[in-house]
Amino acid sequence: MSLIDLKDLSAAEMEKWAVKNGMEAYRGRQIRHWILTRFVESFDEMGNLPKTLRSLLKERARLCALRELKTIRSEDGTRKYLYQLQDGHSIETVLIPERDHLTLCVSSQVGCAMGCIFCATGKQGFIRNLKPGEIIEQVIRTKQSLEFPDRLKNIVLMGMGEPLANYDAVIKALRNIIDPDGMNFSHRKVTLSTCGLVPEIKKLANDVTVNLAVSLNGADNEIRSRLMPINRKYPLEALIEACRSFPLPNRRMITFEYILIKNENDRDRDAHNLCRLLSGLRAKINLIQLNVEPESPLSPPSMEQVLHFQKILTDRHFTAIIRKSKGRDILAACGQLRGTSGSEFS
Repeated sequence: MSLIDLKDLSAAEMEKWAVKNGMEAYRGRQIRHWILTRFVESFDEMGNLPKTLRSLLKERARLCALRELKTIRSEDGTRKYLYQLQDGHSIETVLIPERDHLTLCVSSQVGCAMGCIFCATGKQGFIRNLKPGEIIEQVIRTKQSLEFPDRLKNIVLMGMGEPLANYDAVIKALRNIIDPDGMNFSHRKVTLSTCGLVPEIKKLANDVTVNLAVSLNGADNEIRSRLMPINRKYPLEALIEACRSFPLPNRRMITFEYILIKNENDRDRDAHNLCRLLSGLRAKINLIQLNVEPESPLSPPSMEQVLHFQKILTDRHFTAIIRKSKGRDILAACGQLRGTSGSEFS
C-alpha cells in the first residue's frame, strides 16, 4: 500500500480519509490542525491522538518534508532557500524583508515551460509540477526557520514555475494556506502571479479568493510574443478581456508586472501603448528593471529612463510603482531562480 502524504489533502479530503480509515471525522480535523498550524514533523507529536491511532497513521500515511540544502542571505536581508524534494529535484524559495513584515516568494513547479526570454527558470525547461504539500511545505519550513515567524504576513506565488499551469495543486495549496482551519493567512495578503493563461484566469476567482498579478512586459502583441511565447496562444486581446471580467473585491486592483528591458519595451510609445491597453481597468503597474542574467544579451534601461517611463504612466493617472528588486546579489530577484546549487550557494 502506498502511503498518502496528508499535506496534499484539503479539509474535506482529510475528513473523508479519516472516516475511510476507521476514525471519526473530527480526527481528520485534529490531524489537519497538527500539520498546518502546529507544523509537526511526526505523528508521535500529535499529543491528543491515542497511541493506537498514531500507529495507524504511521502505517498508512506520511508527512513528506522538504530538505533544506542551503540558505544564503543577501546584503539587503533577502534570504534564498534551496529545498530538495523527495525525488531529488530542487526548488528555490525567497524570503523578502519589508519595512514591517516579511514576504515569501513560493515556487509552484520544478522548472517552467513558458520560455520567457528574460527568465532563468524558463531556460532550464519544465521538469514537473509540485504537489500541494510541496507548495505548503515551503511556507512551513521557512516559517520554522524564523526567529519571529509571525512577521511572515505575505505569500506570493512568483517563484519557479507558472502557478496556473499547475492549477489543481495550486488551488488546493492556496485554500490550505488561507483557510481559518488551515494556515490562516489573510487572502488579502496572498498573491498569485501568472504570465497569462486565460482559461485558468477565468476560473480562478470562482475557486479561491486571492490577489491577481499578471506578468505583462509588453503592450503590443509583437513585442510581448517575442518576450513571452505564451502570448502567441493567448494574445493581449484575450488576456485583457479576462482581466476586465475578473471580479475584484472593493478597492482591490490587478497588479500588472512590467519588466523594463532596454530597447525592447522601454520606449515612449511602449508606455503610451500600455496606457491604452489598461485604460478603464482597476490596475496597478509594477515597473521592474530587468535583472541581468549571466550570458544574456538583454540589458536593463537606465534609472533615468525608468523614471521617464513611469512619468508617462502617472501623467495618465495610473498607479505606477518602481519596484526595487531585492536579492540581486544572490540571484534571488525576479527572473533569476534556477533551483540549482549554483555559485551563489557556494
